[in-house]
This record gives sequence, C-alpha cells and structure tokens, in this order.
Amino acid sequence: MKNLKRITFDTNVMGGKPTIRGLRVTVGMIIGLMASGHSTEEILKAYPYLEKEDIREALTYAAWRVEEIELPLASA
Repeated sequence: MKNLKRITFDTNVMGGKPTIRGLRVTVGMIIGLMASGHSTEEILKAYPYLEKEDIREALTYAAWRVEEIELPLASA
C-alpha cells in the first residue's frame, strides 16, 4: 500500500481508530456516509474542515483494509 499521509492513528483520538488528519472524523464514518448514499460534495459541505483528498484517502485505506489477509502464525 502506498504511503497515506492523511490517515492517522492516535490512541488518544477516537480510541486509536484510523482518523482523518488527527481530527475526530474516522475513516469508518466517511465510508459509512458514502455507503449510505452521500456524495463527496455533501460530506464536504457537512464537514467544511475536510478536504476532497481526505475522502479519497479514506476510500483508498478502506479498500486496502478489506483486501488485507491476516494469517495465523505457524506453530513451531
């Protein structure tokens, strides 16, 4: 996965969930809004401190996470 500069993790912000630029806006919230039919423009209007690139990176991060495969460690 390429380096995403807008997705941040901080245990003191939203319990460590991935957020947008350390704001109290989670990637999950952005994805949920999009999944329920809200457009990028609607989201930006509702959250004026967000930028179009924030939404694009949230989608990129979410797509990467669903493709990530967790494999159990082999026992010795």
